[in-house]
Amino acid sequence: MSQKSYDNSPSLYLIPTPIGNMEDITIRAINTLKKVDVIFCEDTRVTGELLKYYDIKKKLISSHEYNESRNKQKLLEYFQKGFNVGLVSDRGTPIISDPGYVLAKFAIENGYNVISLPGATALVPALTSSGICPMPFYYYGFLKSQDSARKKELEMLKNIEATLIIYETPHRIKKVLIDLGNILGNRQISISREITKKFEEIYRGTIDELIKENNSYKGELVIVIEGNKNIQKYNNLNIKEHIDFYLKDGISVMDAIKIVAKERGMKKSEVYNLYHIKEKK
Repeated sequence: MSQKSYDNSPSLYLIPTPIGNMEDITIRAINTLKKVDVIFCEDTRVTGELLKYYDIKKKLISSHEYNESRNKQKLLEYFQKGFNVGLVSDRGTPIISDPGYVLAKFAIENGYNVISLPGATALVPALTSSGICPMPFYYYGFLKSQDSARKKELEMLKNIEATLIIYETPHRIKKVLIDLGNILGNRQISISREITKKFEEIYRGTIDELIKENNSYKGELVIVIEGNKNIQKYNNLNIKEHIDFYLKDGISVMDAIKIVAKERGMKKSEVYNLYHIKEKK
């Protein structure tokens, strides 16, 4: 079913807001905030500060991950009154690692327009300033907080050739870096913090280098990670050929097995067994 976004029917507007610097908002976003009849927002206090900054007065409805489903009927009632509704998260683009998906999907299912405005989001400036190949990229968002669940996610991500982008919090970053090194290998990485704010910083290097630097990361973090470049490099080699590639350089069998295991994202014991099976043949 197709929909014309601008047919003057009641619509839900997804409006990006600044991720730090208050000037990072489009003229269109400001005009849309003025135009809509009511605004659903993640935190009324945060959105209230934004509206005050731009001298906009609107009715605000709290809508976050814990009450979003309950707000569906409220949204429908506004549509039935012929109202246009704005939806914002605290910072950045709604739905991108933020609330909004439940209401947007509900609006679409009930035949109402969902109009998404372009604007601020942390992942794009983090990617373009990383110095890591930007295309293709794979945006994952936040990893699970539980150690075992996070490691399973990284196991799933380790063979992706595209540049990876994840969000992380300061109190977990050291554990995450260690997990990245152990599971993905020592890849190029960048960590951007406080994007667009006064204390914006970007740390670049290999995963091992950033672990050794032991930086004190504060604020919201975006991690950009080099994709798995070894898949194409070694996908035409079997395990024995891959290990023999390093043996020619005088590296011991056990060290070669360690390198191959890390490059292929495999357990050393698994590589060891496969290598010796090939040797016996």
